[in-house]
Amino acid sequence: MQFVLGNQGLQWSDAYYLLQGAINTLVITAAAGLLGTLIGIPLGWARASSKIARILTAPLIDVLRSVPLIIQLILLNSIMSLAGLGMNAFWLGTIVLAAWMATVTSEVSRAGFSSVPPTYRRSARSLGMNYIQELTYVSAPLAFRTGLTSWIGLLLSLAKDSALVSVIGYIEFMRASQVLITRTHETWLLLAGVGLFYFLICYPVSRYSRRLERKVSV
Repeated sequence: MQFVLGNQGLQWSDAYYLLQGAINTLVITAAAGLLGTLIGIPLGWARASSKIARILTAPLIDVLRSVPLIIQLILLNSIMSLAGLGMNAFWLGTIVLAAWMATVTSEVSRAGFSSVPPTYRRSARSLGMNYIQELTYVSAPLAFRTGLTSWIGLLLSLAKDSALVSVIGYIEFMRASQVLITRTHETWLLLAGVGLFYFLICYPVSRYSRRLERKVSV
């Protein structure tokens, strides 16, 4: 689909372009969120269980948490280009966002596992449970209850931060809106649409997380 710069109003075909951007936002958020969570939970468990793991992973986690995502995206894109390794913008963005999600999820996971009282673990072992059974039926459910709300907050942040992937050429919803703003100069209308889009994503999830938190706290 071609877009010509100029003072043209919004057209019905622009809705399809925005829909593509919205789908791209949801897809990269889902991919990075899933990958980051699958890495972050066992990483957090390892950091809570082993001082050696905590020491070895601390530098990488500190770097990923401290360096802004937009810098990480630009640096990785530049490194891949200099190395002559072309990578699709979707996958490059997914890697960076997933690395951030894994980092912050690992901290939530570590805090959750660390919050389980040692007496609970000892009681489970005294009842004849082995380590895996204790982890499955005692520590993991309690850690899940503690960290669920924080993890959902991280997922919502990831959805909003996915807009940064536009710096490496990925056309997500915010970038699609910027293209249309440049062409049509309908700034307020399109920005209102962007705000409504993120509200419709984040608000229901936030409400559901509060309901879920009340259910698992019983």
